[in-house]
Amino acid sequence: MLSLQECFSCEDGGMSVNRFPIQLRFGDEDSNGHVNNVRYVQFMEEARVRLSLVPLPGSGSAGGAETFRSVTREAGTTLVVRQEIEYLTPLMYRPDPVWMEIWVSALGRSSFSYGFRLTDDDGGTVYAVAEAAMVMVGRDTGRPAALSERQREVLADWAGGDVPFRQAAAGAVK
Repeated sequence: MLSLQECFSCEDGGMSVNRFPIQLRFGDEDSNGHVNNVRYVQFMEEARVRLSLVPLPGSGSAGGAETFRSVTREAGTTLVVRQEIEYLTPLMYRPDPVWMEIWVSALGRSSFSYGFRLTDDDGGTVYAVAEAAMVMVGRDTGRPAALSERQREVLADWAGGDVPFRQAAAGAVK
C-alpha cells in the first residue's frame, strides 16, 4: 500500500527530508509526450500543502495535532514569492507515482525557502530540482512579518542543504 508520507534523514545526519507520492494523470502530458512543465509547479504546491498538514512531533493525535499550518494560521499566512525549477530528465506518464522530496533550504527573519527533488521511488532518476521562496505575512497588515519562535523551530527541524542546481539562474549571484 502506498504511504501518504515518508520522512527520513540522510546517513550523514545533515538533511531532514519529507517525501510525498505524486500520482500522475494521463492529462498531465502535453503535445510533446511528456509531463508539462506547469504540472511541476503544481507538484511543488502539493508537497508544500501536504507538509504543512503533517502532525508535528509530540503534538497529540492526528485530529487535534499541531501542524505547521495551525502554527502559522495564528499569525497570518505564507505566500510564494519566487520559484525556480531545473528540469533534468523528461517525465513521461506512467501508472506508478513519482515522489516529491521537500526540505527547508533557507531560513530568514520573515522568509524561508523549500528545496524540492522530483524522483522515482528509489531516487535513482531525478526529474527536476526546485526551490520556492516563501514569506510570512501578517493577517492584519498583509506585509512581511517575522516568523514566530515556534515556526522557526518547526522549519529548523525540516532543514536540509542547498538545492543541488547544476547552475545558477541567469544573472544570479551564488
